[in-house]
Amino acid sequence: MPTDYDMIIVGAGPAGLTAGLYASRARVKTCCIERLSPGGQAALTARVENYPGIEELITGLELCQRMERQARSFGLEIVRDEVQHLETSREALDVQCASGLRRSRTIVVASGANSAALGVPGEKEFFGKGVSYCATCDGPFFKDLDVAVIGGGDSALDEALFLTRFCRRVYLVHRRAEFRAVKLLVERVAASAKIELVLNAALEKILGAEGVESIEVRDRTAGIARRIPVSGVFLYVGLSPNTGFLPASVRTDQKGYVITDEEMRTSVDCILAAGDVRHKSLRQIATAVGDGALAAMSAVKRLESEKTAQMKSEGGSIS
Repeated sequence: MPTDYDMIIVGAGPAGLTAGLYASRARVKTCCIERLSPGGQAALTARVENYPGIEELITGLELCQRMERQARSFGLEIVRDEVQHLETSREALDVQCASGLRRSRTIVVASGANSAALGVPGEKEFFGKGVSYCATCDGPFFKDLDVAVIGGGDSALDEALFLTRFCRRVYLVHRRAEFRAVKLLVERVAASAKIELVLNAALEKILGAEGVESIEVRDRTAGIARRIPVSGVFLYVGLSPNTGFLPASVRTDQKGYVITDEEMRTSVDCILAAGDVRHKSLRQIATAVGDGALAAMSAVKRLESEKTAQMKSEGGSIS
């Protein structure tokens, strides 16, 4: 049965765009499906300073726009649509989208991950009314106001620093006594006069009427609760992989991340995975790009092997 594409890529972040670049250069008919705008989580990064070869100050959005232009220049088709679920069959892979059915011979899952919810009282109620998961998106709305950032990893510290451009004071709340972020970010946070550290403290409530007015944190050593007046709360407490559309036959870890081999192949024939959606120890733009390149070339090799086998079975020439 004929298919619409040789390869469909789900997600247009750095992993998906790189996979699309490599596949398009290999002259494989490829479609990249993105439900929002190309770039993914990387496009929300205020400053990228650890991507090899990029020495100038650049935002994640600018870097992803460069990737998108380059991929499109080789013929990659990028469509705005939402993948609802995948189905496997003998003839092809069915990709059910909001706009209808698309069929492909291979799939590269590069759907990334979203910021995880903490689940504290007030988080859901005040989302969009002071609660945010993206300082780059919403930081300017809090000019000359006090805000809190919850988390202790790279993203939390990086976004706390970004918020100092607009906010009067940034409370950085972390459950532990030390940060998990890279040393350079820790040093920058410590040097900022606008950032106040609230360590060994757990966020328990987000309070307010029409919008956020304060947070309640509890000292994990003394057990004493403290209320801090703020107008905004930015949460960076981890990621949740976007894998709800995958069939149950695709193997994942306990957190839902897709398990692959070193060639980015999953437990299901013809489905590969790349980037933040994959089970791995480091989620960075650089590692996503490497995953995308490997996934695409693994898929291309498989497509070429299938073509060769088909021609042999039909008695045709493969020269």
